[in-house]
Amino acid sequence: MKIAEINELTAKELLARKRELREEIFNLRIQQQSGQLEKPHMLHALRRNIARIETVLSRKTATPPAK
Repeated sequence: MKIAEINELTAKELLARKRELREEIFNLRIQQQSGQLEKPHMLHALRRNIARIETVLSRKTATPPAK
């Protein structure tokens, strides 16, 4: 997921997407523990996507600086 795509989403959509990614990471970790994980690089990619979403969320919810 690219940052431009993330910027277009609303705060509610970002929270929903973040929850979906966390569930996907959970499922991948279970696969990893059972030795069935075929794409271990997906864990890293999903964590980075969550970080991107959290960054955009903090920008959108931050109060504007006082003048």
